[in-house]
Amino acid sequence: MPDPLDEVAETVPALRQVLDAAGPYLASLPTRLVYDRTAEPMLAEIGGPLPERGVGTGPAIQTLLRVGTGTATASAGPRFYHFVIGGATPAALAADWVVSLLDQNAFARASSRFAHEVETTVLDWLRSLVGLPEGWGGALAASATFGNVTALATATHWWGERHGVDVASQGIAGLPRMPVLGGGYVHPSARKALQLLGHGKDTVETFVRDDAGRVDLAALRRRLSELDGAPAVLIATAGEVNAGDFDPIADFAELAEEFGAWLHVDGAFGLFASLSPRTRHLTAGIERADSIAADAHKWLNVPYESGFALVRDPSRLGRAFGMPGAPYLPGPDDPRGGYGLLGPESSRRARALPIWASLAAYGRDGFRAMVERHCDLAQHLAARVDAAPDLERLADVPLNIVCFRYHPSDVDDEARLDELNRRLADALLDDGRVYAGGTVYRGRSALRPAISNWRTTAADLDYLVDVVRDLGTRLTREG
Repeated sequence: MPDPLDEVAETVPALRQVLDAAGPYLASLPTRLVYDRTAEPMLAEIGGPLPERGVGTGPAIQTLLRVGTGTATASAGPRFYHFVIGGATPAALAADWVVSLLDQNAFARASSRFAHEVETTVLDWLRSLVGLPEGWGGALAASATFGNVTALATATHWWGERHGVDVASQGIAGLPRMPVLGGGYVHPSARKALQLLGHGKDTVETFVRDDAGRVDLAALRRRLSELDGAPAVLIATAGEVNAGDFDPIADFAELAEEFGAWLHVDGAFGLFASLSPRTRHLTAGIERADSIAADAHKWLNVPYESGFALVRDPSRLGRAFGMPGAPYLPGPDDPRGGYGLLGPESSRRARALPIWASLAAYGRDGFRAMVERHCDLAQHLAARVDAAPDLERLADVPLNIVCFRYHPSDVDDEARLDELNRRLADALLDDGRVYAGGTVYRGRSALRPAISNWRTTAADLDYLVDVVRDLGTRLTREG
């Protein structure tokens, strides 16, 4: 029976298998189907019962590569627009392989001084990249959702202090419900974070002035006044997912300062608008927030598990996330402590390495250029939509998302249009030539392609328009 100890010599040949497959796969990304439904039967090869006797390293990796390169969604390529997903840059991809090679536990200095120092540098570089002043700190997390968990757990700790309770020790039982207030752009990941923290996903009170979800600041102010000085948490969104719109962060900051509230900014992808002078106005006021969550796998184009939280008072992280009662573990203030004590995860990959490699490789100027290129491409797509007789743009394009629908001239009934666009969104995902699924914006079924992949070109977006119109025409004929 194969045993890892007997297969030490198979390590480098197995890595060569991966390298040999990488070249053709990466080269195919610009033109391959984003998803190939005809390859789905291959997935059966990875199913079945757990083998009693293993096949060995080489055959296992061979199967994984064959099935993976055949059936994986090509979200690393230039024609995936369904979610805000960047494809790993050359530096990020290579560094991610280094993460697995070194296999570090980035829990603390005690487990890896190397991983700790890289993460320390990365957090400071991210702070600088988005224009925050010195003194901010934070931690990397597995996702934007866990970035929100990190930030909102820190806010919960602050809120408990205002009630004279150490919630890290005593929990939130017996306390009043924590007021969480925002506009209509609050993302489900923030609600999920509140759900995980015991506040409940429906605790968020939203104040909106239109069916797009734009915040009603006057109503928000009235609600804060009604709290009569009780501590509250405000959530502002930098980059709404349907149209790329922003809450007025500076106005939120004014309210937070006036009423003594905690301001959290969910900037999953929109935070990176701060990189360009052309879009920086959208994030004005972020330096006045108490916490920010974002995800580097989106517009920084690094692999998944690259979320992060930044907080204005980093000393709060250790109080909120320190681990009690284990004499073999360092504390958050111990010289051998680290980021596993400053966020929700203890055992952690050295996920800072791809971010470090990307920022080192391309610098501030490289990422500014990419953000500006993607914004230009969004305007190009918007112009193509506006010029097409059977497409209708539904929103302005402040950043990198274009929200539109298929609207042939002979279909005017809104119910029929919604049904047609729902079918179109499903057809796009099944067709596989491009990937741009559906949404509902201002009560209307629509598409909302997001441009965030470093490989995407104007030709890819022209192709998207062609495919949408082709499938839309077919569906209209089918009735």
